[in-house]
Parts: sequence; structure tokens; C-alpha cells
Amino acid sequence: MNDSDSKPASRRSDATRTAILDAARERFAADGYERATIRAIARDANIDPSMVMRYYGNKEGLFAAAVAIDLQMPDLGAFPRHDVGRALVTHFLDMWEENEVLTALLRVGVTNQAGAERMQGIFRDQLLPTARHVCPDPEQVPTRAALCATQVLGLALTRYVLRLPPVVALVREEIVAWLAPTLQRYLTAPSP
Repeated sequence: MNDSDSKPASRRSDATRTAILDAARERFAADGYERATIRAIARDANIDPSMVMRYYGNKEGLFAAAVAIDLQMPDLGAFPRHDVGRALVTHFLDMWEENEVLTALLRVGVTNQAGAERMQGIFRDQLLPTARHVCPDPEQVPTRAALCATQVLGLALTRYVLRLPPVVALVREEIVAWLAPTLQRYLTAPSP
């Protein structure tokens, strides 16, 4: 087989994977992990269920692929030390408002152990190294990163999932004004 013969098959394969992942994200967000089925996801993607199994093995593998998220954490070292809380809140607002996959994962994470573990892993693996750059005590980095996660996840849950009217009504500048000092304190203040 020459190279030109493999490209169309590769493009079809990529298109199929994309269709499966898009359908899975929507289905997991709408139905949750437990109620979402391979058959429903395949139907949504207009493919045979065997193709989902071929590419992802099982529902757990599909879920892991569908919610693979890069938080694209900012380099907090690039900001003045007194402004890292603001930078982090602004970054997470951008992420939540532009990434429906993150919201879908949060929905699944509050009702399903696999979703919770996935969310924990994402925040542990991506927020922890970011916090390490600005925390005054290396031993406190995990605790301080976890405290930051309580704020950004709490905001996301109340604003984008539960849609509490007073939180939804806040404009970005108000959210940043309220949360930035808290994240700043969690990341850089001396230990209480």
C-alpha cells in the first residue's frame, strides 16, 4: 500500500474518533456516566457500536478519552506575585466558559466515582505544578492547590451546573474581585 492509500483511511478513522468523542461528551454530560450507553453514543455518532469498542475498548476507556482535558495552566511565574490569584481566577473563568467538556466532567464527577477520580487527577496533575511555583512552603503545595480547587470547582458547580441565579448574575469582574483575593491568600500567604 502506498502512502496516498493510507491517508483517506486515516482521515476516516480520525473523523470517526472525533464523532465518537463528540457524541460521548454530549451523552455523558446529558445522561451522566451510569446512564450513558455505548449503543446510545454510537447512535448519536451514526456508527455501529462495535466501532466504539474497537477504538476505546469499553465504556471506561471511552470516558477517559472523552474527558481528557488540558487545563492549559498559565505560568504563574510570569505574573507579579501579588497578581497570581487574579490570573488564576481569570484563567479558570475562561476555561469554564469555553470548554463544555470540563463542565460535562464536573456533572459526571459529582455523581460518579470514575468521574470524580478523573477530575481529581486532572486538578492534581495540572494545578499542583502551577501552585508549586508560587507557594512559600513546598510541603504545603498539595493543600494550597486543593484549597484553590475548592474555589474554582465551587464556582463552576454553582455557576455552570446548578446555575444558582445570584452566581450566574455576577459579571466576570465581580467574580474576579471576589475570588482572586481568596486564591491569592491560598497560594502565597503565610501559613495560618
